[in-house]
Amino acid sequence: TWQVGMQQQRFRSQLAPRRTKYRKAHKGRVALPTGGSTKGTTLQLGSYGLRLLSSVRLTAKQLQSAEVAVKRKIKAVKGAECWMRVFPDVPVCVKGNETRMGKGKGAFEYWACRVPHGKVVFEVGGGGIREEIAKEALRLASAKLPGPTEFISTSTPPRLGN
Repeated sequence: TWQVGMQQQRFRSQLAPRRTKYRKAHKGRVALPTGGSTKGTTLQLGSYGLRLLSSVRLTAKQLQSAEVAVKRKIKAVKGAECWMRVFPDVPVCVKGNETRMGKGKGAFEYWACRVPHGKVVFEVGGGGIREEIAKEALRLASAKLPGPTEFISTSTPPRLGN
Protein backbone atom coordinates (compact mmCIF):
# COMPACT_ATOMS: atom_id res chain seq x y z
CA THR A 1 0.00 0.00 0.00
CA TRP A 2 1.25 3.49 -0.76
CA GLN A 3 -0.11 6.98 -0.45
CA VAL A 4 -1.29 9.35 -3.14
CA GLY A 5 -1.38 12.75 -1.48
CA MET A 6 -3.28 11.81 1.66
CA GLN A 7 -5.19 8.75 0.41
CA GLN A 8 -4.11 5.13 0.89
CA GLN A 9 -4.00 3.28 -2.42
CA ARG A 10 -4.88 -0.40 -2.77
CA PHE A 11 -3.28 -2.68 -5.34
CA ARG A 12 -5.25 -5.58 -6.80
CA SER A 13 -3.19 -8.28 -5.11
CA GLN A 14 -3.25 -6.64 -1.69
CA LEU A 15 -5.50 -7.32 1.25
CA ALA A 16 -6.90 -3.88 2.02
CA PRO A 17 -10.34 -2.29 2.11
CA ARG A 18 -11.45 -0.68 -1.15
CA ARG A 19 -12.40 2.49 0.67
CA THR A 20 -12.58 3.68 4.27
CA LYS A 21 -14.48 6.37 6.10
CA TYR A 22 -11.45 7.57 8.05
CA ARG A 23 -7.78 7.70 7.12
CA LYS A 24 -6.39 6.83 10.57
CA ALA A 25 -7.72 4.79 13.48
CA HIS A 26 -7.06 4.46 17.18
CA LYS A 27 -4.70 1.68 18.21
CA GLY A 28 -7.48 -0.11 20.10
CA ARG A 29 -7.33 -3.27 22.13
CA VAL A 30 -7.82 -6.78 20.81
CA ALA A 31 -11.14 -7.99 22.21
CA LEU A 32 -10.94 -10.55 25.00
CA PRO A 33 -14.01 -12.76 24.74
CA THR A 34 -15.31 -13.33 28.28
CA GLY A 35 -19.03 -13.95 27.75
CA GLY A 36 -20.86 -17.00 26.50
CA SER A 37 -20.71 -16.18 22.77
CA THR A 38 -19.14 -18.79 20.48
CA LYS A 39 -19.45 -16.70 17.30
CA GLY A 40 -16.59 -17.22 14.86
CA THR A 41 -15.08 -20.14 16.80
CA THR A 42 -16.50 -22.95 14.64
CA LEU A 43 -16.19 -23.94 10.99
CA GLN A 44 -18.65 -22.41 8.51
CA LEU A 45 -17.38 -23.19 5.02
CA GLY A 46 -14.74 -25.93 5.09
CA SER A 47 -14.03 -29.25 6.79
CA TYR A 48 -10.84 -28.22 8.59
CA GLY A 49 -9.65 -24.95 10.09
CA LEU A 50 -7.01 -23.03 11.98
CA ARG A 51 -8.08 -21.40 15.24
CA LEU A 52 -6.07 -18.80 17.18
CA LEU A 53 -5.34 -19.49 20.84
CA SER A 54 -4.33 -15.95 21.78
CA SER A 55 -5.60 -12.45 20.99
CA VAL A 56 -3.36 -10.85 18.36
CA ARG A 57 -3.26 -8.14 15.73
CA LEU A 58 -2.67 -9.74 12.34
CA THR A 59 -1.18 -7.70 9.52
CA ALA A 60 -2.26 -7.97 5.89
CA LYS A 61 1.20 -9.28 5.01
CA GLN A 62 1.01 -12.10 7.58
CA LEU A 63 -2.45 -13.13 6.38
CA GLN A 64 -1.40 -13.03 2.74
CA SER A 65 1.73 -15.13 3.22
CA ALA A 66 -0.23 -17.66 5.30
CA GLU A 67 -2.92 -17.89 2.62
CA VAL A 68 -0.31 -18.40 -0.11
CA ALA A 69 1.26 -21.22 1.94
CA VAL A 70 -2.12 -22.97 2.32
CA LYS A 71 -3.10 -22.55 -1.34
CA ARG A 72 0.26 -23.86 -2.52
CA LYS A 73 -0.17 -27.00 -0.41
CA ILE A 74 -3.80 -27.77 -1.33
CA LYS A 75 -3.27 -27.01 -5.04
CA ALA A 76 -2.66 -30.73 -5.69
CA VAL A 77 -6.19 -31.62 -4.52
CA LYS A 78 -8.70 -30.86 -7.28
CA GLY A 79 -11.62 -28.80 -6.02
CA ALA A 80 -10.02 -27.94 -2.66
CA GLU A 81 -10.56 -24.38 -1.47
CA CYS A 82 -9.19 -22.05 1.18
CA TRP A 83 -11.26 -19.43 2.99
CA MET A 84 -10.01 -16.53 5.10
CA ARG A 85 -12.41 -15.64 7.92
CA VAL A 86 -10.78 -12.35 8.94
CA PHE A 87 -9.99 -9.22 6.96
CA PRO A 88 -7.43 -6.47 7.62
CA ASP A 89 -9.45 -3.24 7.83
CA VAL A 90 -7.64 -1.26 10.54
CA PRO A 91 -5.09 1.28 9.26
CA VAL A 92 -1.95 1.17 11.43
CA CYS A 93 0.04 4.39 11.64
CA VAL A 94 3.66 4.52 12.79
CA LYS A 95 5.95 7.38 13.77
CA GLY A 96 9.62 7.02 12.92
CA ASN A 97 12.14 5.88 15.51
CA GLU A 98 13.87 8.55 17.58
CA THR A 99 11.25 11.14 16.60
CA ARG A 100 10.45 13.93 19.04
CA MET A 101 7.08 13.98 20.77
CA GLY A 102 4.22 15.92 19.22
CA LYS A 103 3.74 16.90 15.57
CA GLY A 104 0.68 14.65 15.31
CA LYS A 105 0.05 11.00 14.66
CA GLY A 106 2.47 9.13 12.40
CA ALA A 107 1.95 8.28 8.75
CA PHE A 108 -0.06 5.29 7.53
CA GLU A 109 2.08 2.14 7.46
CA TYR A 110 0.00 -1.02 6.86
CA TRP A 111 -3.42 -2.67 7.25
CA ALA A 112 -4.18 -4.99 10.16
CA CYS A 113 -7.07 -6.68 11.94
CA ARG A 114 -7.67 -7.36 15.60
CA VAL A 115 -8.42 -11.04 16.17
CA PRO A 116 -9.70 -12.27 19.56
CA HIS A 117 -8.52 -15.65 20.77
CA GLY A 118 -10.63 -18.64 19.78
CA LYS A 119 -11.47 -17.21 16.35
CA VAL A 120 -11.12 -19.32 13.20
CA VAL A 121 -8.74 -17.59 10.80
CA PHE A 122 -8.49 -20.06 7.90
CA GLU A 123 -10.65 -22.91 6.64
CA VAL A 124 -9.94 -25.54 3.99
CA GLY A 125 -12.33 -27.98 2.39
CA GLY A 126 -13.87 -29.25 -0.81
CA GLY A 127 -12.58 -31.77 -3.32
CA GLY A 128 -12.60 -34.51 -0.67
CA ILE A 129 -9.40 -33.16 0.88
CA ARG A 130 -7.74 -35.59 3.29
CA GLU A 131 -7.08 -34.61 6.88
CA GLU A 132 -3.29 -35.11 6.59
CA ILE A 133 -3.03 -32.66 3.67
CA ALA A 134 -5.27 -30.10 5.39
CA LYS A 135 -3.29 -30.47 8.63
CA GLU A 136 0.02 -29.93 6.85
CA ALA A 137 -1.31 -26.92 4.88
CA LEU A 138 -2.65 -25.25 8.03
CA ARG A 139 0.57 -26.03 9.90
CA LEU A 140 2.50 -24.12 7.22
CA ALA A 141 0.05 -21.21 7.63
CA SER A 142 0.37 -21.20 11.42
CA ALA A 143 4.14 -20.77 11.05
CA LYS A 144 3.46 -17.43 9.33
CA LEU A 145 1.13 -16.16 12.07
CA PRO A 146 2.05 -14.74 15.48
CA GLY A 147 0.73 -16.57 18.52
CA PRO A 148 -0.30 -20.19 19.08
CA THR A 149 -2.94 -21.87 16.90
CA GLU A 150 -4.84 -25.15 16.85
CA PHE A 151 -6.08 -27.41 14.06
CA ILE A 152 -9.84 -28.03 14.17
CA SER A 153 -12.32 -30.11 12.21
CA THR A 154 -16.12 -30.16 11.92
CA SER A 155 -16.36 -32.37 15.00
CA THR A 156 -14.43 -29.88 17.20
CA PRO A 157 -16.76 -28.12 19.67
CA PRO A 158 -17.05 -24.30 19.70
CA ARG A 159 -14.73 -22.38 22.00
CA LEU A 160 -16.21 -20.29 24.78
CA GLY A 161 -14.66 -17.04 26.06
CA ASN A 162 -11.90 -16.98 28.68
